[in-house]
Amino acid sequence: MQRLAGRIMLLWGFPRAVIALFAGAIGAFALPPFGFFAVLFISFPILVWLMDGATGNPDGGWFARLRSAFWIGWVFGFGYFVASLWWLGNALLIDADEFAWALPLAVLGLPAYLALFYGLATALARILWSDGFGRLAALGAAFGLAEWLRGFVATGFPWNAVGYGAMPIPLMMQSSAFFGIFGISALAVFVFSAPALLGTKKGMTAGLALAALLFCAHLGYGAYRLQMADKMPAAENQPVVRIVQPLIDQSRKLDDAERASIFEEHLALTALPPENGGKRPDIVVWPETSVPFILTQNPDALTRIADVLQDGQVLVTGVVRSEDAGAGFAPRFYNSIYVIDSNGQIVSAADKVHLVPFGEYVPYEDLLRNLGVTDAIAMPGGFTAAPQRAMLTLPGGRTLYPLICYEAIFPDEIDDDVAKAGALLNVTNDGWFGATPGPYQHFQQARIRAVENGRPLIRAANTGISAVVDPFGRLIKGIGYNQKGVMDSTLGGGFAPYWSTRARENHFWLVLLSMLLIAIVSRTGFNFRTN
Repeated sequence: MQRLAGRIMLLWGFPRAVIALFAGAIGAFALPPFGFFAVLFISFPILVWLMDGATGNPDGGWFARLRSAFWIGWVFGFGYFVASLWWLGNALLIDADEFAWALPLAVLGLPAYLALFYGLATALARILWSDGFGRLAALGAAFGLAEWLRGFVATGFPWNAVGYGAMPIPLMMQSSAFFGIFGISALAVFVFSAPALLGTKKGMTAGLALAALLFCAHLGYGAYRLQMADKMPAAENQPVVRIVQPLIDQSRKLDDAERASIFEEHLALTALPPENGGKRPDIVVWPETSVPFILTQNPDALTRIADVLQDGQVLVTGVVRSEDAGAGFAPRFYNSIYVIDSNGQIVSAADKVHLVPFGEYVPYEDLLRNLGVTDAIAMPGGFTAAPQRAMLTLPGGRTLYPLICYEAIFPDEIDDDVAKAGALLNVTNDGWFGATPGPYQHFQQARIRAVENGRPLIRAANTGISAVVDPFGRLIKGIGYNQKGVMDSTLGGGFAPYWSTRARENHFWLVLLSMLLIAIVSRTGFNFRTN
């Protein structure tokens, strides 16, 4: 191991970049649909050894000394994000004649941007780099900070944070309820980096022991929470939820001539009898933008919904909502959810708060237009963001906490109102991504939100994965990707004990502070012993 570490440290130029790219790329196998988390025990030790050799020019000042470390982190991140996000290009191939020009931006440009955060992480870690296991703490703290920044800088895109690789199954998801995804990311980098100590020896015993302790605590806490979940009494009077997965091809959704038939397909699936003579559904859920027209402008459509729903049933569906902006102004459109009762009345609504840049709106639109970037302005979308999140209230008083599409990847945007909700509701259309890792990654992140917030999850996806997940991240019932049909299920599991978003943020900062102190002591420990 020492010989391998030494060879990697001494790499230079192109071979060094290739190894960094490889180390990042293989890390993608820790994410869904693979879930092979052990590969990160290869990825991060290689990164540590590359950092050991990233000394830079000692006579060139701080910037020159950190530049080499930044470059290694950026290449590592570029490999990781290209390998784990390449499927984003599939969305642009749906209407290739119009948007194929943007394919390099999605497949290479976005990873290049996201890799800047990992470059920042390695540069910051290099400031407190040492020979012992303190450098692992520095790297963990820096990566945790980078993932946190990735959650909100430039509207945020925390997709595939490193911590998700440490949570492939419910047993390994439970720690997120205490630390959140960013705290888990910091701790995961420390643990996954620990084998690097086998190649450098200094601080090996203490570092490996601490990493083993953290990993065992991670598994032990998961086992404890799941054991506690099995002893919880089942919640009474749970509604039966029907999730409709219509499997509508994205090209059909863009075809005006298909709108009526798409709507009727949703209604036909809604009207199917329960399987095996089971209880009829109380709540029917359709995916994001399932209704292919402005529902309030089509009263006959509301009548059709009322005809299909039985007395007391309620439909929760993704829609496009329009709003008059006043004389002389174009109407505003919102990506929304409606709750419709069996009389065809809209009784509750919620609009999407966090829109997808360049998919649902164009950031800095006026600036881009002035610069002549008209192709970007023409991309599909044109939605308006809601100023704040609204809860959905169903007849009878039950409430749902709505997360439309990729809103489920932003843990810090879920406020304290979630404690009042009977379940999280995630409606999405992952049909844009095709048969790629994208839908599986999205589903995992939504499951983690259920664990963090101690609430069951109802998830309806056009092409899958649709599911009901209990508050501990366990699948109660689901429909696999690229399958058409319905599933009926109770929520199950009641509510789980959870920490508030603010508490998880505090725990995250405590993790970073602890790692920072370890890194500082390791960096300055020699001076302490000699004074």
